[in-house]
Amino acid sequence: MAASNQRTAGLEGDNPLLGILLMVLFCMLIPFSDAFMKLLGPTVPVVTVLVVRFTLQLIFMGTAMLIRKRTISHILHLSRRIWWLLFWRSTMQIAGIAFIYIGLRYMPLADTTAICFIYPILMLFVGHFIMKEIVGPHRIIAAVVGFVGTLMVVQPNFMAVGLNALWPVGVAFTFVIFMLVTRQMSRGIDAVSVQVVSSIIALVFVAVPVLLLNGDGYEAFDLKWPAPREWWLLIGAGIIGSLGHLLMTAAVHYAQSSTLAPMQYLEIPFATLIGWIIFSDLPNSLAAWGIAVTISAGLYIIYREQKALKENRRLTPPELPAEEIV
Repeated sequence: MAASNQRTAGLEGDNPLLGILLMVLFCMLIPFSDAFMKLLGPTVPVVTVLVVRFTLQLIFMGTAMLIRKRTISHILHLSRRIWWLLFWRSTMQIAGIAFIYIGLRYMPLADTTAICFIYPILMLFVGHFIMKEIVGPHRIIAAVVGFVGTLMVVQPNFMAVGLNALWPVGVAFTFVIFMLVTRQMSRGIDAVSVQVVSSIIALVFVAVPVLLLNGDGYEAFDLKWPAPREWWLLIGAGIIGSLGHLLMTAAVHYAQSSTLAPMQYLEIPFATLIGWIIFSDLPNSLAAWGIAVTISAGLYIIYREQKALKENRRLTPPELPAEEIV
């Protein structure tokens, strides 16, 4: 068994070039999903988007789970703690999708994506002030600089659309909580089952406002049957989103997270290009400089984290095999 585990472990992270390629494909695809959602924005209520999104997730991931496990019994035996974490994860996923969908109604694709990338900075502060992790002054200064860069992107949009420019900031906050909760339950349930259970919880959660408020004058909570064009956009966004997350999962299998983290910032220039092609939107000069500052600060934070990790590994003595411990 031990030898088998060693062979399996050896397969992970042993093809960084393939991992990088898969991550680049992820960064190319995901802005298309956001672009489809932006095209839907003026006509489809947000609750309709959520219902279709999580229904598609349930169908795709549920099929994958049944093919792999041929049962759903493992879901019924999850601990109360895992169920509680899944509830919070689903809540954050609902909020994140809703926030970015609403934000894309008012802001260019590139600006929205760039503001969302404040999340590594937020993760750093959460790690320092809440998780009590040691964070050096270099990374704190970089986080402050990155926050200033984000404000440079927000400011011209705030002038144009007011408080609606803050929706992507909400996306970043929900993603931070989403990631923290996901890490807490990573050993208690496999990734595919997480997607299945999360989609079920999300659909139940969304059903409550639909039943209470549908047709009562609250447009966001109206369940509307999409037109044929809207169906294609919804299905396209769902399929691309699911495929994108599969590419990211595969990328992490073939390359280390520290190798892949800087590649995620490629999503911003791809989003800029797609926004220009589809919507003829380009960031103004202040937002463009802000995007550059945010990317630079984020990459520097990643660099310092990798350097700190290597230093910790160098200073930590290796564990001796059991037979060598006296």
